[in-house]
Order: sequence, then C-alpha cells, then structure tokens
Amino acid sequence: MKKQIVIGCDNAAIDLKNELIKLLTQECIPFEDMGVQNKNDQTYYPAIAERVAQKIIESDYTIEGILLCGTGIGMAMTANKFPGIFAGVCHDNYSAERLRLSNNGNVICMGARVIGSELAKKILYEWLNLTYIPNGPSQPKVDAMCIIDNSYRKNK
Repeated sequence: MKKQIVIGCDNAAIDLKNELIKLLTQECIPFEDMGVQNKNDQTYYPAIAERVAQKIIESDYTIEGILLCGTGIGMAMTANKFPGIFAGVCHDNYSAERLRLSNNGNVICMGARVIGSELAKKILYEWLNLTYIPNGPSQPKVDAMCIIDNSYRKNK
C-alpha cells in the first residue's frame, strides 16, 4: 500500500513545506496540507502539530506525518504529546533511517532554519522509502515505548 502523508508547518517553514510538497507530488504520494498557507498566518506550531496528529489518529495510524517549523523541535515535542504519535527531528539521513528502522517513527520533523530544502528533500526521501520491520532487533525497544505510551492514555 502506498503511503499517505499529512503535512503541516508554521510560518517559519512555509517555503520548506512547499518544496517538500513538490517531492511528494513528484513521487505520487498522496498528501493533505494542514497549513499554514502563507507567511502572514501567525498560527502557532502546537496548533499545526495537533491538526496533523489528529489526522493520523483518525486514520487509525495508517497516515504518516511531516511537521516543519524553525527548528523542528517544537513540532516534535507537541506531536509526541498525542497517543500513538512517535515523532523525531531529523536533519541528516542517518537520523531519518533510525527514526524509521529503529523507532518506527510515524512523524518526521525538520527545521527550516536548520537545513536547506535540498537536504530536507533527501532526508524525507530516505524516510519515505524505508519500512519498519516488525520483530526485528529494535522490536523490544519499540514495544517498551508503546507500553509507556499506552499507560498514559487518558481514555483507556
């Protein structure tokens, strides 16, 4: 099954978001843009992270996410507040590889003030084209993360 993506950014990362949307389009990966749409939109990054996380949750975790802000840090911190969201900041290919293969990360975060668009496209391409392998060497660690995640869900 082809991946589906939901993407969002704050106004610090609109240009980067538009470049990554070009890559998604070129790779024929379906996506939904959760905003913001222009640099004048002052919506804070937590609101965008929440929109993206909610879409992923509503899809029963079949959709994955891309979150962009100035550093990627605030987006990752906010996204990880939501159950079943495993977000990480990636500013190099190795981090993107490990986000997917070692941690089964379903949201990649990047900072427009940290990396340029060409590197961001390479990183995103890496992450999109890897698949977590269940029951591999990282499974016990991913299971431990999920146990912690599940123990803090409000509506058990």
